[in-house]
Amino acid sequence: MIASPPLNPSSNLGHAVKHAARWGNYLQSCAELLELTQPLSISGRLTRVAGLVLEAVGPRLPVGSTCSIALENGRSVAAEVVGFSDHRLFLMPHEDVFGLTPGAVVIPDPISMTAPSLNGINPHRKKRSDRSRQFPVGETLLGRVLDSQGNPIDGLGPLLEPEWGSLYATPINPLDRAPIKQVLDVGIRAINGMLTVGRGQRMGLFAGSGVGKSVLLGMMARYTEAEVIVVGLIGERGREVKEFIEEILGDEGRARSVVVAAPADSPPLMRLQGAAYATSIAEHFRDQGKNVLLIMDSLTRYAMAQREIALAIGEPPATKGYPPSVFAKLPQLVERAGNGKQGGGSITAFYTVLTEGDDQQDPIADAARAILDGHIVLSRSLAEQGHYPAIDMEASISRAMNQLVSDDEFLKVREFKQLYSRYSRARDLISVGAYSPGSDPQLDRAIGLFPRIEGYLQQNLRESTHYLESRQRLAEVLS
Repeated sequence: MIASPPLNPSSNLGHAVKHAARWGNYLQSCAELLELTQPLSISGRLTRVAGLVLEAVGPRLPVGSTCSIALENGRSVAAEVVGFSDHRLFLMPHEDVFGLTPGAVVIPDPISMTAPSLNGINPHRKKRSDRSRQFPVGETLLGRVLDSQGNPIDGLGPLLEPEWGSLYATPINPLDRAPIKQVLDVGIRAINGMLTVGRGQRMGLFAGSGVGKSVLLGMMARYTEAEVIVVGLIGERGREVKEFIEEILGDEGRARSVVVAAPADSPPLMRLQGAAYATSIAEHFRDQGKNVLLIMDSLTRYAMAQREIALAIGEPPATKGYPPSVFAKLPQLVERAGNGKQGGGSITAFYTVLTEGDDQQDPIADAARAILDGHIVLSRSLAEQGHYPAIDMEASISRAMNQLVSDDEFLKVREFKQLYSRYSRARDLISVGAYSPGSDPQLDRAIGLFPRIEGYLQQNLRESTHYLESRQRLAEVLS
């Protein structure tokens, strides 16, 4: 214990100066001791476990903060505050809750409880809430596979001196974003030529199950001219995660990629966090001036994870079982992609959207179409005919295409689509011999060019077509 300096006021100025100095040293010593002390531990207890939600009483924590729940075997379960009611906290676990008992101790993570320094700023002060938690980002992540917490799961050892970044970033003022003016070559002829994508554009890939969306994403990851690829596998089956990385992405794509995997058996909170983490990694590279391709598979399972959480804490369903918070979360995630400020990098994003029974009016599909800059629809009937990639040109569109190509090129695309659509509508008549040649000049031309049209739209898995070559071949098809 530090003894207080004696109170011996003196009228002598020299004595007064010495007296003030001794008090200054005393206060400095007290401040140093305070910074070395440990704050009192505040804890609560678990009162209820119902489905996915844990209820606790005791600590007063803000939404988004994290805590640990002690198990009887000495382990603990990490959880996050997702809501509250009166004095009850609603927690969502980060992992399996097997082994929890009634009255289990809930310990909040430490939050800024050290004393301030003399100048009002404590260099050791640490903020620990979910929105300020730091996750690994940067070049050291390239070629690695991570979980939603930033932990490597590829068996290649720990990350070597990563940079650190927040899970959530401050939104960019839309007026500060650079416009979409540059083409991004994705290596797929049908997309380069007919659905041209620009740097910073956000596209949706709408498909049912088993029509080749993962293969298409893998082709884009291998052949794109983007400098960095970030892949978020959200809610996928564990087998598909390994297959996508090893078979579809391949060594060529993986070398410049970062993969964040939150499989279907992960808690819903981890699936939400996985999507946010993948976006955060892409934002970090964009802020360094790089052109990033962000692939999110899938946006639908992200929405389903939010639905699970919202329904579990009592939010009422609104549209086909989806609570309103789902439709608020989707644009918050999607708007983080896109171009940065003028002269900076870009995030070109492809989000897959699962359409139940190929129903394009699914509420998530409908909401995604409204907030994205275009959509590519994969057709089950084309896939069944062996037509790959199975892109339905009549139902697909790139909203930024008219800003990326010249008027002459845009007219060629329109002509191509008109011929393709004209032949598709008359296919049944042609196949049964009910159409008489000469009765429709446009259809006659479509019939003559259709073998070349169909060949243009198909592409082998190991084949890559440059953007300029795609445009040149489109002109040759129509010549």
